[in-house]
Amino acid sequence: MQRPDAMVQAPTPKLPVLYAKALLPKGRGGGAVPGGGLVRTGVAADERRLLRYAQVCGFAAGGRLPVTYPHIVAFPMAMALMTARDFPFPMLGLVHVGNRIEQLRPIAADERLRYEVWINEPYAHPKGAAFEVAAQCTTAGGETVWREVSTYLSRGGRGGRAKGPEPAAAPERDDTWSSEQWEIPGNIGRSYAAVSGDRNPIHLSPLTAKLFGFPKAIAHGMWTMARCLAELDDRLPESYAVDVSFKAPVLLPARVGFSAGKAGGGLGFRLESQSGREHLWGSVGEPAA
Repeated sequence: MQRPDAMVQAPTPKLPVLYAKALLPKGRGGGAVPGGGLVRTGVAADERRLLRYAQVCGFAAGGRLPVTYPHIVAFPMAMALMTARDFPFPMLGLVHVGNRIEQLRPIAADERLRYEVWINEPYAHPKGAAFEVAAQCTTAGGETVWREVSTYLSRGGRGGRAKGPEPAAAPERDDTWSSEQWEIPGNIGRSYAAVSGDRNPIHLSPLTAKLFGFPKAIAHGMWTMARCLAELDDRLPESYAVDVSFKAPVLLPARVGFSAGKAGGGLGFRLESQSGREHLWGSVGEPAA
């Protein structure tokens, strides 16, 4: 994570305004991203929002933040950076292809944290250009407790550096893995949008999704990741890293298969359709030093 030196203090961005800016036309996209990043200090979780988030994603209520919760706090800051006039890629059509979160220790629900968000330089991808939105949380004493890298693809965009990181390999499944079926309701996109603030039209209804080329509304990738981790919560250590690759979207409503088990010295998990189409795979291991 290449944290820039210039970090600008920013109030909570207003997401409706940012979504309006996302509709403004841009070219195909390419080139360097603006330097610098955004920071918010003294941020504590809203108790009611936290409870609702846990309910929507399947986490048990408790005195700790779900590992994916800081993402929804950082998300408006990321949106502010990606909708800036000098950001080189159009927001519409970006594909969230991967996510890595490192929880360095459990975070108490009432802790006040410093959130920092920035964007790393884009790189060439077989389908266009990819870039990483990085975020981290630190305490008032400077302890880093949480880090995230969200990877986005701009189809047809032009990358900067010639080569990006190698994609994560799918965890190998064997007959010791457990599996179960989930019924995902058609309104989960609206429920997650209400608590996360991510109101991308592709998640809200079949009508708005069709405007962007989807036959039905699709589940948020970050909801599918959160739901998988909620299912694994009692098997996870207090400090870990989780890497997820998002594959085919989950068309709503859906019946999917979740499977998980030991893989590569840690845990692996997969989410698949009834026909075996992969929606995501992920692995849990040690955080970076």
